Amino acid sequence: MTKKPRILCIGMPVRDLTFRVQGLPARGFKVGAEHFEEIAGGNALNSAIAIAKLGGHAAICGPMGDAGETSSRYIFDKMAELGIETQDIVHMPGLVTPISAIMIDPSGERTIITFRDPELWKVGLPDTGKLLADCDAILTENRCAEFVTDLCVEARKRSIPVVVDVDRAMSMREGLLTASSHLIFSSEALQATADIADDAAALHKLAKVTSSFLAGTRGPQGTLWLDPSGALQQTPAFPVHTVDTLGAGDVFHGAFALAITEKQDVPGALRFASAAAALKCSRFGGAFACPKRPDVGALLGQSYSTLA
Repeated sequence: MTKKPRILCIGMPVRDLTFRVQGLPARGFKVGAEHFEEIAGGNALNSAIAIAKLGGHAAICGPMGDAGETSSRYIFDKMAELGIETQDIVHMPGLVTPISAIMIDPSGERTIITFRDPELWKVGLPDTGKLLADCDAILTENRCAEFVTDLCVEARKRSIPVVVDVDRAMSMREGLLTASSHLIFSSEALQATADIADDAAALHKLAKVTSSFLAGTRGPQGTLWLDPSGALQQTPAFPVHTVDTLGAGDVFHGAFALAITEKQDVPGALRFASAAAALKCSRFGGAFACPKRPDVGALLGQSYSTLA
């Protein structure tokens, strides 16, 4: 049997309290929710969930609050259900695990309030050699640059792919720009980083400061990216009836990271990621609604055997 790719996802797990509402309340008003669900989330954990559901081997590393905290125990139980490795989680005594209140409207759009204890950013990760042993790829987010950049630099020295989810503006001198193999921006973060109000122009500007693969995701408008020659390419999104966008971007990143560790080419990896994210948007449940591999294959018009 072929060994499953082992992808190390680095970030902060979050306890998500989700509410489906007909509309957001005006200031000082109350609204009733039609449905409530408690799930585990956060960029890195959502991507790990997607990797596990799509047939990869996911491990997670990063800070959490006190080990005795209710949120910590809940998240660990959820990760155990999916077989996600948790031995490299760093519990920080006396601190609070991140928690979010999320409202999802009838269009599937989500509005999020998140609390992250500022002390969590001071985490020290486990030994680099231990983390990179048997690691086929790293997937992280740029908000964690303070504590992941050195690890990513070492990973690149070992020719381990480093995929970075960029969902907030970066400095044009940010270390992760060069300590990565693949940078996938949200459209907003791409334009803010390059200080250009055009995705294509922003990608070309960033290509002058990094040799990493560059892409910008634009939701239902698909993904723009630069090929090895620097030419602009586009991967269309799959049209679906959207009911819940929570975690869709993270599913995209997890699916993409899994695909490149399986040696899919970039166009194929982007289509695979787009299909997984689209199917997730058609289902409630955050990243836990990520489809299984056969469902993605069916949307792509491929047999499961060609993807496994």
